[in-house]
Amino acid sequence: MVSEPDAATTRAWTAIGGPAGLTSKVSYRGAGRVLPAVLPVRELARATVGACSLAAAELLAARNGGPVPGVRVDEGAVATAFVSERHLLVDGRAPTPFAPLSGFWRTADGWVRTHANYAHHRARLLAALEIGAGEEHGDAAAGTVAAGAEDDRGAALVGCLTARLAELGAREVQERVHAAGGLAVAVAPAPDRVPGGETAGGLPLAEVGLGGAGGRGLPAAPLPASGVRVLDLTRVIAGPVATRTLALLGADVLRVDPPGLPEDPDSHIDTGFGKRSALVDLDSAEGRHAFGALLDSADVVVTGYRPGALDRYGLTPEALAARRPGLVVARLCAWGWSGPWSGRRGFDSLVQAARGIAAIEAEPSDSSDVWDPSVRPGALPAQALDHGTGYLLAAGVLRALTDRQTDGRGRDLRFSLAGTADWLLHGIAPEPDGTGTYDAADHLTETPSPYGLLRHALPPVHYEGAPGTWAAPPTRWGTDPADWP
Repeated sequence: MVSEPDAATTRAWTAIGGPAGLTSKVSYRGAGRVLPAVLPVRELARATVGACSLAAAELLAARNGGPVPGVRVDEGAVATAFVSERHLLVDGRAPTPFAPLSGFWRTADGWVRTHANYAHHRARLLAALEIGAGEEHGDAAAGTVAAGAEDDRGAALVGCLTARLAELGAREVQERVHAAGGLAVAVAPAPDRVPGGETAGGLPLAEVGLGGAGGRGLPAAPLPASGVRVLDLTRVIAGPVATRTLALLGADVLRVDPPGLPEDPDSHIDTGFGKRSALVDLDSAEGRHAFGALLDSADVVVTGYRPGALDRYGLTPEALAARRPGLVVARLCAWGWSGPWSGRRGFDSLVQAARGIAAIEAEPSDSSDVWDPSVRPGALPAQALDHGTGYLLAAGVLRALTDRQTDGRGRDLRFSLAGTADWLLHGIAPEPDGTGTYDAADHLTETPSPYGLLRHALPPVHYEGAPGTWAAPPTRWGTDPADWP
């Protein structure tokens, strides 16, 4: 058990406005060499979960009085939760996290990373590369098969995509696919690194701004977020991990999605524990009225869309704060909140590629530490940017609620996957592996659900008296009423 303050946890805690000295409450239990990587992934993972656990303990004390409970972070539980999507079984069936057309591909001058898990992103990728239905009667051995076949999630097109990308430069692929609304980035070389230092021009780990006054005080309660109403406008992993964590801690979390953009069922199951899920069409007057009614009694709004994507619905932070004084608004994006890439779509795997992480994690071609572009790029042992940012965002929300207890003011919180990537690359010093052993089975459980029996990871967030798991399984996507109970 390690009890001295951890530098990475202290950095995360400071980034979300945590008071100095409180990280002495956090201790760690090692599990050996978990989440092994060139970069300090284990250190990032335990720090974000440690900061989130401490924020939960702090809010509980602020509501109930008395000292902040002690926090104990089990690195085995953290490692299991950071790959929760890989441990999920749905009635014995294992999901496939990445579709066949998502991954690394050789180009004429390097590598690109694509993301084509969703049908609309897959269609845009293929359109941008001029792989279309006109090839459906081509030679299957050469990979020219029907582009419209969705039952295999694009598996029949792997050969065709491989051949097409080999003809083009990586930057050309990146820009053509971006222009078509798809997802592909050129794999960047490894950046110069000073582990444990700061990077010039790097993105902030978190940004905390003050909102207007008028937030309600939270009464004494058995859980830190009991009675807190959270509107969840997020997708995929990072945002849903954050709101899944708030649900664990007692919040009433309602995820709101547009009816025309279905979520991947397995992704929803993995991150939907403790939450409800409703469909609201903000393009309709009825939907805007329903959302406004939800907002009028919400405490927190969490968004995971690109900067400006929700502005046309009047959902800017300023408009939200004006309508609901004291509201905590937490926003998440891929590439940061300014700059030429801020408006681009992005996922963890793409940020890893574009930030140079994929080059660092590649297998070395010789005794040199320099990546040889002829060698296939690598990846972190988990979607660590997603999961880490998710726990950090949840921590930021909990801290904002603690501060609101004192000053009644809301907060505007901003996070990005690229900011977390910069921290991993430059802001965390590696630490020796902890003692102990690791068995993922120690951190898994089974829960009945509307989808059948689920095997899933237990939550890693822990303080003295913390809940061991969620109060309810995921409901079916989009089937709950759009109202508060």
